[in-house]
Amino acid sequence: MAPAKNAAPAPKIASATPDMASQPRGWRFWAIMTSMAVASLLAGLDATAVSTAMPSIIKDFGTSQGYVWIANAYLLTTTAFTPIFGQAANIFGRRVLTLFAISIFAIGSAIAGPAPTLGALVAGRAIQGIGCAGINTMVEMVVCDLVPLRERGKFMGFIFAIYAISTTIGPLIGGAFSTYVTWRWIFYLNLPLAGITLAMVIISLGALPKGSSMSLSSLKRVDFAGNTLLVSAITSILLALTWGGGEEPWSSWRTILPLSLGLAGLPLFLLFETRVPEPTTPFRLFSNRTSLAGFWCAFTHNMLVFWILFVLPIYFQAVLRASAFRSGINILPTAAVCMPFTIISGGIMTKLGRYRPLLMVGFALFPIAIGLFTRLNQSSTTGYWAGIQVIGALAIGIITPVTLPTILTPLAESDVAVATATWAFMRGFGTIWGAAIPLAVFNSRSNSLVAAHLHDNETARTLLANGGAYTLAAGGSLYSVLGLDDNPSLEATVKGIYINSLKLCWQVGLAFALLGFLLTFLVKELSMRTELETEFGLGKESEKKSDGEAERQSTSISPQ
Repeated sequence: MAPAKNAAPAPKIASATPDMASQPRGWRFWAIMTSMAVASLLAGLDATAVSTAMPSIIKDFGTSQGYVWIANAYLLTTTAFTPIFGQAANIFGRRVLTLFAISIFAIGSAIAGPAPTLGALVAGRAIQGIGCAGINTMVEMVVCDLVPLRERGKFMGFIFAIYAISTTIGPLIGGAFSTYVTWRWIFYLNLPLAGITLAMVIISLGALPKGSSMSLSSLKRVDFAGNTLLVSAITSILLALTWGGGEEPWSSWRTILPLSLGLAGLPLFLLFETRVPEPTTPFRLFSNRTSLAGFWCAFTHNMLVFWILFVLPIYFQAVLRASAFRSGINILPTAAVCMPFTIISGGIMTKLGRYRPLLMVGFALFPIAIGLFTRLNQSSTTGYWAGIQVIGALAIGIITPVTLPTILTPLAESDVAVATATWAFMRGFGTIWGAAIPLAVFNSRSNSLVAAHLHDNETARTLLANGGAYTLAAGGSLYSVLGLDDNPSLEATVKGIYINSLKLCWQVGLAFALLGFLLTFLVKELSMRTELETEFGLGKESEKKSDGEAERQSTSISPQ
C-alpha cells in the first residue's frame, strides 16, 4: 500500500554521530535506574528458580498430576496481563502501577510459599505472574521516560543484563534451596526483596509526574472488555498446548476446540480494539512496516531463546545424565556470553544510532547455532555443546536491546506506553510458543519412536509414551524409574529415542530461525530521536522530531 499523502519526505539513515543534548543526571535519575534494576532482578529470579525445584515440589505434594501448571499459570498471566499495564500506566501514571505490580507479586509469593496444596501453589504462581507482567512492563516504560530513544539501548542493555543474571542464577538458587533447605524459600525470599524494591520505588519514583486519581471516570477509560477477551484467548491457547500430545492427542476435540477458540480470539481482540475509544493495543502500532516487523522480530527472538532453554536441559538430563541442578550449570555459557553482549549491543546502537545491522547480525547467528545443535548426541564433547551455546548467546545478546527501539523509532512518543506493553506481550507470547512447539514436536516424535523400538518392553513403552518421555527427563527420574543402570541395551535404545526426538526439535527450530532472519529485511533504518518527548519524564524536555517522523505521521500501512 502506498504511503499516506500527508507523510513527510523519506527519512534519512541515522547519523553516525550522536547529537544528544547534554542533560544533567542527578541522584534521582540514578536512584530510579537502580530501583528499576532491582525490580528486574526480583522478576527474573522467580521466572526460573522453580524449574530445578520441580522434583522436590512433586515429591512434597505426592503427585505429578497438574504440575505443569506451576510454570504455565505464571507464564499465562505474565503474558496475558502485560497489555493492560501499558494502557493503565498512561491513565494512572508510572509510579502507582509500579507499586501495584510489585505488591501483587509479593502477595502471590506469600500465597505460594506456605501453599498447603498444589492448587494453592498454582494460584499463587498465577498472581505472581500478574505482578511480573507489571514489573517487566513498567521497568521498560520508566527507562523510556527517562532517556531519549537514541540512548535507550545503552540503558536497556544494562537492565536486560541484570534480568539475564537473575534468570541464570535462579535455577541455581532453586536447586540449592530444594536440596539443602526447602523449595518454599524460593517464594519466601521474594518477600524481603519485594519490600526493599517497594521502598526504593516509593523514594525514587516520587519525582515522576502523577497520573489521574483512582476514580470511577478514570477506571472507565481502562479497556477491561478488550483485556478480558485477550486473557480468554491466551488461556484457551495455553490449555490446548498443555494438553496436546500429552494428556490428549492433537486430534482430540479437547485440544482442537480451545486452540481454535484461542487463535480466533486474537484477531477478534484486534478488531474489537478498533472500536474502543482508548484501546489497549491501538491498530496504529502496526501501521508501518518497520514497527510491524519489529514486533514479529521480538516474538521470534523470545521464541528461539526459550526454544534453546527448553530443549537443552532435556538433552543434558536424558542423554548426558545430568541432574536438574547440573543442567542449570551446563547452561551457564549462554548467560555468560549473553549478558555482556546485551550491554555491548545497546552501547553500539546508542553510539551509531543504527539498529538494523544489529538485528541482521543477531538473526544470522541464530540459524548457525541451532543448525549445529542438530548434531548433538551422546558423544558430543563439553567443548562442542558449550561452543554452540556461545554462538546462540551472541545472537540472544545482540538482539535483546534492539527490538524495542526498532519498534518505537517510527512511532510517536505518545505511543511509548502501549507500544512497550505490546512489545512485552509479543515477547511473552513468543515464550509460550518457544516451549509449546518443541514440546509438541518432541512428544510426537518420541511417541512414534517408542512404539517402533520398545514394542517388546511394555513397561518402558507405557512410561515413555504420551508425554512420559519429557516428564521423566524433566523430573530427573528417567534412569531410576526405568532401571537403565542395570540394562545397558535398554539405556542405549532410550538414549537413541531422545537424541532423534531432540534432533527433530532443533530442525523445526532452524526453520523458525531462518524466518527470523528474513524478517529483518522488512526493517528500515530510520533516525532515532535524540531528545525526550514525554509527559512522564523527570523534567519538561524540549520537543525534537527525528527524520523518522515520516512514519509517525502515517496511519496507513506503508513500505517504510
